[in-house]
Amino acid sequence: MKLIIIGVGGKMGKTLVNCINSNGKDEILCGIDAYCEKDAFPFSVYQSTALIPTDLKPDVIIDFSVREAIYDFLPYAIKTKTPCVIATTGHTQEQSNYIFECADKIPVFKTGNMSVGINLLLRLAKIGAATLGESADIEIVETHHNQKVDAPSGTALLLANGIKEALPTDPDFVYGRSGHVGKRGKEIGIHAVRGGTVVGKHEISFFLNNEIITLKHEAESKSVFAYGALDAAAYLISKPAGLYDMQDLLS
Repeated sequence: MKLIIIGVGGKMGKTLVNCINSNGKDEILCGIDAYCEKDAFPFSVYQSTALIPTDLKPDVIIDFSVREAIYDFLPYAIKTKTPCVIATTGHTQEQSNYIFECADKIPVFKTGNMSVGINLLLRLAKIGAATLGESADIEIVETHHNQKVDAPSGTALLLANGIKEALPTDPDFVYGRSGHVGKRGKEIGIHAVRGGTVVGKHEISFFLNNEIITLKHEAESKSVFAYGALDAAAYLISKPAGLYDMQDLLS
């Protein structure tokens, strides 16, 4: 694949570059990063997609940047009819709506987490919720490094929404429980922990009478997200316009 990387100078952008260099089968045409030095990589880095030469023809754009970047690269992608893998999380509802609109014109892959393991965890969590129904109290605890911007994580919300879809009722999300006392209602508890250099850990617990079922995933390296994004890019190349996620890829 011939790729353009949005946010190439960030931690995940650099991780993606390393993974591409290791696999030896994909090519980076250029990077986009407003804060990265131009000579930081052996390929060109531009401040915005408006500066990309017209003779560059990418197969896929992969975004590991900031949520506001969609307003720069999605118009370029539509103009050049280039599929996009959006690996950035934490988009506002307005930004998500814009992504949905763009997916009517080009293939867009967006998920709360690019890890294949996390998305398997999501499937298992849905089975647990559908099987146990309202008989279980459900809690999600996510742990990340001390530099993470958003809380709760996009992955925690991905898991919570997936569980919610599988339940017979429509539970509320309760974040942290500060000030919440008394009997628990129809809810899913979501808790964020920040510290150290933890790449990512997500734990889902189903509390029953006299027994607890816990599902857990722990990422040991950021490369799992980079390789997941490359799998998503390869999947997206042959797809028509539309919005896709990791569950589509796994299926």
